[in-house]
Amino acid sequence: MSRIPDERPLNPKPEVITELRRLLPAASVLATEAELAPYECDGLSAFQQRPLVVALPETVEQVQQIMRLCHRLEVPVVARGAGTGLSGGALPLADGVLLSLAKFNRIIDIDPANRSAKVQPGVRNLAISEAVASHGLYYAPDPSSQIACSIGGNVAENSGGVHCLKYGLTVHNILKLKLVSVEGELFEVGSEALDSPGLDLLALMTGSEGMLGIIVEVTVKLLPKPERAQALLASFDSVERAGAAVAEIIGAGIIPAGLEMMDNPAIRAAEAFVHADYPVDAAAILICELDGFNAEVSVDVMRVRKLLLDAGATDVRTAADDAERLRFWKGRKAAFPAVGRISPDYYCMDGTIPRRQLGPVLNRIAELSAESGLAVANVFHAGDGNLHPLILYDANNPGELEKAEELGGAILELCVAVGGTVTGEHGVGVEKLNQMCVQFNSAELTQMHAVKAAFDPKGLLNPGKAVPTLHRCAEFGAMHVHHGELKFPELPRF
Repeated sequence: MSRIPDERPLNPKPEVITELRRLLPAASVLATEAELAPYECDGLSAFQQRPLVVALPETVEQVQQIMRLCHRLEVPVVARGAGTGLSGGALPLADGVLLSLAKFNRIIDIDPANRSAKVQPGVRNLAISEAVASHGLYYAPDPSSQIACSIGGNVAENSGGVHCLKYGLTVHNILKLKLVSVEGELFEVGSEALDSPGLDLLALMTGSEGMLGIIVEVTVKLLPKPERAQALLASFDSVERAGAAVAEIIGAGIIPAGLEMMDNPAIRAAEAFVHADYPVDAAAILICELDGFNAEVSVDVMRVRKLLLDAGATDVRTAADDAERLRFWKGRKAAFPAVGRISPDYYCMDGTIPRRQLGPVLNRIAELSAESGLAVANVFHAGDGNLHPLILYDANNPGELEKAEELGGAILELCVAVGGTVTGEHGVGVEKLNQMCVQFNSAELTQMHAVKAAFDPKGLLNPGKAVPTLHRCAEFGAMHVHHGELKFPELPRF
């Protein structure tokens, strides 16, 4: 089913296809229905739209030529990496060019001495760590889709992963970007040094969802592999106790490399899928990984173990070796596909809350789930409060997708109500436009539109994504917001 939340009037200009064929090899311009079908959505398959044409350039010069052409003809452009995004950020436009960076898949340079690497945007996240492993280095951000997702897409969405608590998101692990502007000009932001003068345009571009420029090269930071990494798996008989344990660990001044939480439905799904030896009767589990120097890890493992038991853990297992540590993580990283085995469809949400609100928010999600009649499995980065509720539904049943979206919207508005945000790493795309109206007021949204206009005056780069129009917010706000404040049940605060 095609569902396109597009406020733009369509203005197809088929002559762009002819012009693209003059710029690119024949095989690099896709325009038939069969050729366009694989590009009609990203990982958020609930929204589908085939583009007017797909362009697959291989060089920076070709990207520049494409952008000059589209700017001259005023044809919108949507950039796409691996298509693993979960917010519809790469959803095509019926009258636009889908610019695929799939052929930009080379690692240009590795600089072990300065712990950095220059890569093209189509390079897979995991491929960077594999390429630098012989130097004792790795790239820290590790989304669950790291085997497939591209570094360009990671920059566009500011992706994180299970180790973002200690090592940060993409924005904390890149040094420089090379981009092509909407007019086809090549420019750079950031620096190979630790800092660069002037405005922090590197941070502005990271997470901008392809709305400000086309990324053609990324300089990433590399880190030395820690001397030792060890993981603990703790079982709890309530999500409140598991949430409280997270606060206790952080409050003790310990910053784990990763601190992840799964509730019972997610535990059962993951265990049935990968057989990670998870305790299937637990209400929740925490996976806590500590890394660093050997002596440091030994001390922290004992401290965390005591904190977990004091917080009410019914069982705490410490990985005996690296194989067991990886098995703990295998279940967590396979949680999304595992849930796909127990439900015809699921809607993966992405919101962030203060850590102290983990227990109350999970309880409220359970209430919202019961009210909607749709089950929810919760998998998330507990250490930084980034939730990933998976709403289970069946798109074959009329109205269930709409119910899943309504439930997802309520969860995101709940996140805002307790002091959080509507996204942690998946981005806004087309999925969270209404909830952006809840988080930001009209003055803030106006400033976002001003930034967009400074880089893209004609609004050709990924239009209709990430930043809602004030008109849309006025309509949504009339239904959901009164005097700028959401009306939500009062939640307990610790």
